Amino acid sequence: MKISVKTRKPRNPLVAPARFRRAGSHRPGSRFARQEGQRALQRELKQMPASP
Repeated sequence: MKISVKTRKPRNPLVAPARFRRAGSHRPGSRFARQEGQRALQRELKQMPASP
């Protein structure tokens, strides 16, 4: 009696390079929003009149 082993499905050749590049979504991350909020705060503070 012979033992037969099923071959695995071949891997997707495009996945490995994408994982090495740390592929992700095309949306800006939370870092971008945090920096933009900081800039907006600084703009508002510059527009406020100085306290005596």
